Amino acid sequence: MRPVCRCSDVIIPKKKLPVQQLGIIMPSAVMMEENFDKLLDQCETQELEAPGGIATPQVYAQLLSLYFLHNDMNNARYLWKRTPQAIKSANPELTAIWAVGQRIWQRDFPGIYTAIAAFQWSENILPVVEALRESTRQRAYSLVAQAYTSISAEDFAAFVGYSVEEAVKGVVSQGWQADPATRMVMPKKPDPPPVSLVPNEQQLARLTDYVAFLEN
Repeated sequence: MRPVCRCSDVIIPKKKLPVQQLGIIMPSAVMMEENFDKLLDQCETQELEAPGGIATPQVYAQLLSLYFLHNDMNNARYLWKRTPQAIKSANPELTAIWAVGQRIWQRDFPGIYTAIAAFQWSENILPVVEALRESTRQRAYSLVAQAYTSISAEDFAAFVGYSVEEAVKGVVSQGWQADPATRMVMPKKPDPPPVSLVPNEQQLARLTDYVAFLEN
């Protein structure tokens, strides 16, 4: 039988992901994503094969954070339900990850950044949480570009989790416009996606995300 790797056996680069503005994926982010996929598979295997069906706190924490990173809210909720209450109560980091997840499915972008910044993450969880923060910013940039013709600099900064100065400077360098007098940001509209006669799951998920963003 092939030995099962521990979650911690996957080497995750400790270098922070570059800012992924406007959906631009850099090579280092691709490498990071491959490592996270391996880590997710290994954590799922380790939970399934855990003695008595109860995994270690580290496995639950890594698995929960990875589900949130992959925007897999159903598996995240099921994992939280089956995690023993004693493990939840004894591990503040697990509770902190869950708090981040609650902000995610509420689509509370400012709340996601606040919840991430509010906890001192362990070495095993920090790279996943940093990747989650950057992927949240990518979603925010994309949704703002689709939903707004103009938005206040303060609201935009809250959506992307930066200071007003950092947020405006970043998007202006990518072709957006900003009016210092009115403190408004005018997004550059993204190129339309290829037309598909039959919507696929990814398109439907994107549409759901967009509608929920407008409702918030």
